[in-house]
Amino acid sequence: MLVAPSILSADFGKLNEEIKAICEAGCDLIHIDVMDGHFVPNLTMGPMIVSSVAKIATKPLDIHLMVQNNSFFVDLFAPLKPKYLSFHIEEEKHANRLVQKIRDYGISPAIVLNPHTTLESIDYLLEYVDMVLLMSVNPGFGGQKFIPNILEKIKYLKDKIELRNPRCLIEVDGGVSDKNIMELKESGVDIVVAGSYVFNGNYKERINSLK
Repeated sequence: MLVAPSILSADFGKLNEEIKAICEAGCDLIHIDVMDGHFVPNLTMGPMIVSSVAKIATKPLDIHLMVQNNSFFVDLFAPLKPKYLSFHIEEEKHANRLVQKIRDYGISPAIVLNPHTTLESIDYLLEYVDMVLLMSVNPGFGGQKFIPNILEKIKYLKDKIELRNPRCLIEVDGGVSDKNIMELKESGVDIVVAGSYVFNGNYKERINSLK
């Protein structure tokens, strides 16, 4: 299991220290939620803050766009060379084009689905992406409770991936903790995003408990 702490739950008053601490604690990726206040009812960070994170981080960035006008934001964040750059299928009319644009930047493209969004919406995208991120809470704010029926959705997605693109990874974001990590792993998850769970305890112990 790979662990990607979400810096949305970090102390922004000492963000540099927080980034160094989670990298030293053994995280695999650093998850960055970019929200524009339109697609979701929250506003987070722009490229200047993420650029400072990128300079300090010793682990790859996993940038999750929760925005309108995805193509514009891809151009903004691609120069930071994240490992993954993901966008929501609910907000993109030209998904294949955007996936190729992300790949042309040398970045692994990923697609995100909200809890209510059906997997059929990405049937013709699976073979082109490197990761699918399933939201296990409604996006916008940290600290929400895990939606249990996501486990069934993960298993269904795993079956689709085995048929269409076995190299594609599954990531889950929302309400992840040591209480549900085994179920997530058994369902087929490769990467978990954990914000509140990691940052509200001993970082190394919390990350290890998920691994």
